[in-house]
Amino acid sequence: MGKFRRTTPLVVLYQKEMTAIFYSPIAYAVIAVFSLLMGYTFCAQLFHTRGLSLVPMLFQAALLLILTVPLLTMRQFAEERRSGTLELLMSTPVSDLAVVLGKFLASLSLVAVLLCLMLAYPIALELVAEPDWGPIISGYIGLFMLSSALIAVGLAISALTSNQMVAGVLSIGLFLLLWMAEVLGVLLPAPFDQMAIGLSLDARFMPFATGAVYLSDFGSFLTFTLLGILACVSALARR
Repeated sequence: MGKFRRTTPLVVLYQKEMTAIFYSPIAYAVIAVFSLLMGYTFCAQLFHTRGLSLVPMLFQAALLLILTVPLLTMRQFAEERRSGTLELLMSTPVSDLAVVLGKFLASLSLVAVLLCLMLAYPIALELVAEPDWGPIISGYIGLFMLSSALIAVGLAISALTSNQMVAGVLSIGLFLLLWMAEVLGVLLPAPFDQMAIGLSLDARFMPFATGAVYLSDFGSFLTFTLLGILACVSALARR
């Protein structure tokens, strides 16, 4: 019974955030635009280039997530801080970590919906060919891990400002910088070049998309996620 009571606030916060997300037109706009662009890419690749590999689609999905995740995270704390509802939420008997995890899991659930809709493409490909499911499965896992890292960092940025547009622009800028870090690393002297490559989201996602997954790539995305959640909790603690 004690364990149930400890988990109840997180469940309630998660349900609250899921309701807020799916009552917002942003969620449906993101789903519609994401699905439309991915569907167009799949059809163009299948009918025009006769390509049977989903690797280009996986990289496009990763780039689309970099652009769409800030739309989900920018208002999570910034808008509540501006409207004053964040102070009301934090006055309730819930921990800062529970508040952050509630928003994190709700945003990640919406991304999971996007990835589930994307399952239609490999299934359709299976009907006309025999695709290699290894890179497909690892690619979807990579997209999920990438999304969790982006959401955690995006929430941390949202918790630092009361302007959701500023939070959105900063998130997109940081995500693109991290995606291109490997290119920037070529221009840096040692050992900063290896540090930049280590921070590159592109370099970490590529093994997932090609089916050659390493434990270090899992660790990198997990580290980004945990650091983002920790930074978000710290930002709320200093409110």
